[in-house]
Order: sequence, then C-alpha cells, then structure tokens
Amino acid sequence: MTGATLTRIHLNLASPRVRRDLADATSLHRTVMLLAPDGFGPHPRQQAGLLFRLEPTPTGTTPPVLLIQTLHAPDLTRLPATYGTTETRSLTPTLNGLTPGRQVHYRITANPTAHHRLHDDNGRPLPGNYRKRTALTGDQAIAWWHRRATEAGLTLLTLHTTPQSAARTHPNPTDAPASAGSASRAQHVLTRFDGIATVNHPHQLRDALLTGIGRAKSYGAGLLSLAPA
Repeated sequence: MTGATLTRIHLNLASPRVRRDLADATSLHRTVMLLAPDGFGPHPRQQAGLLFRLEPTPTGTTPPVLLIQTLHAPDLTRLPATYGTTETRSLTPTLNGLTPGRQVHYRITANPTAHHRLHDDNGRPLPGNYRKRTALTGDQAIAWWHRRATEAGLTLLTLHTTPQSAARTHPNPTDAPASAGSASRAQHVLTRFDGIATVNHPHQLRDALLTGIGRAKSYGAGLLSLAPA
C-alpha cells in the first residue's frame, strides 16, 4: 500500500504496554513512534507524517481504539506483541474526494492555545518578546477551532465540543521518566470537536489532513478525520 494511510488499533487491555501507554502520554508517544521508519533525522514524526488519536468507545465498556495516520503504510510488526488487532486503509479515496461544496463529518482532538504578552507588576509589557502560552477552553476554544477550521478550508455548519482527559507528559517525549522531586509533568489540555462542515478549499484541507492542526501532535492532538455527511 502506497500513499497516506490510516491504521486502527483495537487495543488489548491485557497488555501491560497498553495499560502503561493509556496512563502516560509520553509512553504512548514512544510506542507510536515505533512506526516511524529509521533514518528520518531529528524530526521523525514530521517526516513520517505521523499523527494519532485515542478514540474512546461509545459505551466505555470496551477498550479504546488508537488511530494512527502516516504518509506511508507502517510496518506494524514493530509494535509490541499482543498490543492489539490492526487494520490499515488508504487515505487516497478520502483525499481525492474533497471537492468544493461537499459536506463532511469531521472530528479532531485538539490542543487550543493562545500566546499572551507578559507584563510586569505595573501592567507594562516586559522588554523583549516574552509571551506565555495558555490553554483555551469553553467559548475561547470554540473560537479557536472556528479560526483553524477556516484556515484549513472548512466552513463549520455544526459543532459539538467534548473536553478530553489532559495529556499528562514528561517534559518532552524523549525524556526519561521523572524521578521523585524532579520537575512536574507537563499537561496538555485537549478538546474534541465534532460536527458537519462544508469543504471550501480542497488543497488547504488536504494539507491540514496530512500535517495536522495545532500543537501537541506528539501527544495525540491534531489529527483531523473526515467522513461523508
């Protein structure tokens, strides 16, 4: 299979590796990165076009599904034994089917954020370009998604938001587990957006599908999924 693909992994909760990955976003990142080919340099996730998202089951009584998107069919033998059952399909029909005016169902788990200029105790901007990144929730997160969807070539017709469990991580995906007394883990606030949208700019939308949207892509955010409406 050539071209971009989407792999669904029905996770096996009897696997210790799966249980660890579900409890720690850094561990999950490391497992997912096993599917990135060797020799991709300092930014293997970007080079592999690797995006992923955990999909809870509707009832919550069965294990979640892990979706992994890559620019080329992954070598699933690199996954830990008994990690789960897998199925891979080509994204070519989805990408080729994007035409102006077409309506689609969309889903994305994203990390809405904004940068704010830092000020001193008197309310004056600090010298230099010092900014703080803050998580957006509620109406601010909705406004963020409207902007990003428009930039991606979509016009939103309906929108439903679902706060997701925060991705709790070590300072970066390659760090060793933090020891007692070390810096606290980072936390990425995630929101899932679902709804129906109209395709306006297919080329922009294809780029967004293949490269992802927003931050925290290493921790399960940014993968945009589409289906016919």
